[in-house]
Amino acid sequence: MTAPLTRFVLPAEREATAPPERRGLTRDGVRLLVAGPDGVEHRRFADLGEYLDPGDLLVVNTSATLPAALDARRAGGEPTTVHVSTTLDDGTWVVEPRRPDGPDRGVTAGEVLTLTDDVRLALTEPYPDPTTTLTRLWRAHTDPPREAAPFLRGHGRPIGYGYLAGAYPLGDHQTVYATEPGSAEMASAGRPFTERLLVRLMAGGVVVAPIVLHCGVSSPEKHEPPMPERYTVPAATARLVTGTRDAGGRVVAVGTTVVRALESAADPDGTVRPAGGWTDLVLGPDRPARVVDTLISGLHAPEASHLLLLEAVVGPEVVGRAYAAAVEHGDYLWHEFGDSTLLGGLRPREHTRSV
Repeated sequence: MTAPLTRFVLPAEREATAPPERRGLTRDGVRLLVAGPDGVEHRRFADLGEYLDPGDLLVVNTSATLPAALDARRAGGEPTTVHVSTTLDDGTWVVEPRRPDGPDRGVTAGEVLTLTDDVRLALTEPYPDPTTTLTRLWRAHTDPPREAAPFLRGHGRPIGYGYLAGAYPLGDHQTVYATEPGSAEMASAGRPFTERLLVRLMAGGVVVAPIVLHCGVSSPEKHEPPMPERYTVPAATARLVTGTRDAGGRVVAVGTTVVRALESAADPDGTVRPAGGWTDLVLGPDRPARVVDTLISGLHAPEASHLLLLEAVVGPEVVGRAYAAAVEHGDYLWHEFGDSTLLGGLRPREHTRSV
């Protein structure tokens, strides 16, 4: 996979170890780095309305996070962890066996892990390529058969990684507008929104529309492309995107998941149609964005494939300028509980109005 042009080094102390509310902030009190072709500004997320205009369309992902981490035992009784990434149309689970320091690459096809209530989880083949010898994701089936979502609600906990200072409840891993459970991990770009901020934006003429894209587990691999994910772009949202563009407004995507969903539903001429199912779209130099021109996003790890998507929306110069400023500024925090960026949102001062 092509490497992103954006390059930076992330110091370990720049990882957000806890939700902002547990650091003395409000959700919308995190930093907001606003970047455009001509420069950057350093604000708070609560100031977002100063960079949006009446008639702009804000598209959010209403997928809700499942408690997708499960305790398990290997055949010899060794405790381990399983992250459930998604379920396929035939009911097969896609899972990532875990070690404390990352994916467990020592498991093999045919291995059976024991979950809570003596449910057995049999690993059948690597996913998505069954021929690979190096894999972190596996197709699996349960015996007796279990639907993943109800089982996770009864026995799982939110996925958390080693940079977190503790385990946090599922509510900390949800956006305020999450309504449709299905994501292994939070669509975290939308986490800084509060109900009050959304009402202020709508009162100022910004239109808010939903899509759904259920996020799988994060990739620890540099340049690893995103896995196929299930999504829906409703007819009303498709009409609003096309109408906004025709009227000269901006389509502001809240997160890479929204970009992926909208662009999967976009014709070559930029018309967005109702769509759903599975998307394996990968945006990059060979497939730039067609309909999204402004993007709200958290801060991604160095050389993550998500950086290619950011560059496909606003260009490598804007992304590179934003990340250089975030690293240099010294106060920005990375990951799902960290700070935020508005890429493509900085315009000449005379065109900026507060909503």
